[in-house]
Amino acid sequence: METVTILVDVQNVYYTTKSVYNRHFDYNKFWAQVTKNRKVVKAFAYAIDRGDEKQKQFQNILQAIGFEIKLKPFIQRSDGSAKGDWDVGIALDGIEYAGKSDTVVIVSGDGDFDLLAQKMRTRFKCMVEVYGVEQLTAASLIKSASLFYPIKPDLLLN
Repeated sequence: METVTILVDVQNVYYTTKSVYNRHFDYNKFWAQVTKNRKVVKAFAYAIDRGDEKQKQFQNILQAIGFEIKLKPFIQRSDGSAKGDWDVGIALDGIEYAGKSDTVVIVSGDGDFDLLAQKMRTRFKCMVEVYGVEQLTAASLIKSASLFYPIKPDLLLN
């Protein structure tokens, strides 16, 4: 059976689906689609911890689906800007699990992951599937993927 590792950039998916569709990503539908006839090696959902109850409920839902939640604290800078970026963590996990998986799925439109996708494909000879909102997914990431799946309304909650 084909093996798969799933890396979900929760903040990116949240903001891109909200911006384009004003709807939320359906993690259950996504899970069913991406794991069909595949054995999950690891599935990570990378999020920012703001400590509110609604967010904790969402994280519990993700865990019940099968995701391991990785959290970073939300940091508000003195100038009013915010920090909470998982790019390095996602890249490290991608490199760690690419050699243990036939396919790595990246759920993000962030162009910073184009180098990760290229490295996983060339060094580890694995397939790299990218899911992202097409209008807000970097062309370089789409080009670096083995397959690109645009997030469309069928993968969103009603």
